[in-house]
Amino acid sequence: MDIRQAVATRRSVRDFLDTPVDGALLRRVLAEALRAPSGGNVQPWHVHVVGGEKMAELKALMQRRHAESPAGEPIDYDIYPQNLWSPYRERRFQLGEAMYAELGIPREDRAARLHWFARNYQFFGAPVGMFFSIHRRMGPPQWSDLGMLMQTLMLLLRGEGLDSCPQEAWSVWPKTIGTFLEMPDEHMLFAGMSIGHANPDHPVNRLRATRAPLDEVARFLGI
Repeated sequence: MDIRQAVATRRSVRDFLDTPVDGALLRRVLAEALRAPSGGNVQPWHVHVVGGEKMAELKALMQRRHAESPAGEPIDYDIYPQNLWSPYRERRFQLGEAMYAELGIPREDRAARLHWFARNYQFFGAPVGMFFSIHRRMGPPQWSDLGMLMQTLMLLLRGEGLDSCPQEAWSVWPKTIGTFLEMPDEHMLFAGMSIGHANPDHPVNRLRATRAPLDEVARFLGI
């Protein structure tokens, strides 16, 4: 797949087929993704890949944990800034409304919306999940390095005909996931990722998030 095709067709898939994903392919793609840049080449990322019986175990665990504590656990970082302001607040709102419109879930049906959101913790039915963590002493520049690794990985997955969904939603379960993955205490969970083949028949996968026009986010000086 051409790199432009990979960029254009990458999307956050929220319903997957149960088609298996080859472990050897995942190892190769992840090894290639490790060519992502990082400041000073410190490579601050740590990755856990979960599938097979361990995935079934984790999904069952999360069903129990979410039933016990729907709000999750104390978080290590805020996914969004407090009192998100314009135009960022509107962009987030528009995405949520567009997704629930595809699902046919009205705004007033809060229970249905929460039930749908809980599918994050089942990896939207994907057969493979990844978790990305970083040492707690690392700062924002290294967080951006981790994001570049994730983006590189998602584009390479598209090149293999696979789909993905990056999920910061996992950050509300740092203790449960840290224990399950046997992560060192000094490592902080940043995000998860669902990986597999998109279900072409599910309405949520019709969603295409909009992007702000170029002249709204970029200035060209001297060119």
